[in-house]
Amino acid sequence: MSTLKIERMGGLGGFGLPGSRIRSRGTYPLENLSAADQAKVQDLFKSGGSGVNTAPPVADGFRYKITRDGPNGPETVEVPESAVPQALQSSVKDELE
Repeated sequence: MSTLKIERMGGLGGFGLPGSRIRSRGTYPLENLSAADQAKVQDLFKSGGSGVNTAPPVADGFRYKITRDGPNGPETVEVPESAVPQALQSSVKDELE
């Protein structure tokens, strides 16, 4: 069973960025995603997050860092909020450090 680690960064408060005391993190079992969402996540990693969204960045928008265990160790991709399945977005909880 593979578990995805999700981290939300940015937004108006700059969550997760250097100097921020708030971290937004979560985990989600890959197997619990719908087949369509699993394919979407696979595509994110296949493309390395590039070409996911050709629209210009949104002011104060969130970005998500998604990490999975790959054959050669952890693999991470960083993508805009619009590219992340809702189930993964919902798994993220804010934590005060």
